[in-house]
Amino acid sequence: MDDRWHPGIGDPTAIGWITVFFYVAAAVLCGAAARRDSSRAPPPRFWEGLAAILLLLAVNKQLDLQSLLTQVVRDWTKAHGWYERRRELQAAFIFAVAAIGFAALLVVPSIIRRQEMPRRIALAGLIFLYCFILVRASSFHHVDWALGVTLLSVRVNWLLEIGGIVIVALGALLVMLRRVAAR
Repeated sequence: MDDRWHPGIGDPTAIGWITVFFYVAAAVLCGAAARRDSSRAPPPRFWEGLAAILLLLAVNKQLDLQSLLTQVVRDWTKAHGWYERRRELQAAFIFAVAAIGFAALLVVPSIIRRQEMPRRIALAGLIFLYCFILVRASSFHHVDWALGVTLLSVRVNWLLEIGGIVIVALGALLVMLRRVAAR
């Protein structure tokens, strides 16, 4: 079998399905938070937007669309003679992703400083997931090795992805818990 992307279930393992469950559960929590969030601060569809993003990421988890993107970029770089410089380009890409993520962590709080803490927490989790997914999709072998390291039979890759999802879910859960405490 070739190593090209084919439509189908990308991660049929137990942890793959557990991760999809976490994405869907977090999306449901964000949907529930949308109905319970009493904040009138913009953006008005914050929780709905997060729910939609998480559902798309759940689908991506099993369709492995980042591998398709990686393959398309690899084919393009080969066609344009850049493939030989891929290590350089991958390192620059990872640096750019990290820089954008870091800048977002610095800038976004000032943009949404009027937002309540649950939204800030959820947004931090989303930014973390953004960085993680893009770095993982870059297929830089040293990063692939680091993400594949296991600690007590748990891969760092799993901890990072599920950890980001849990941070987003925590923000949504705080909205619901605050609503319960207000009663």
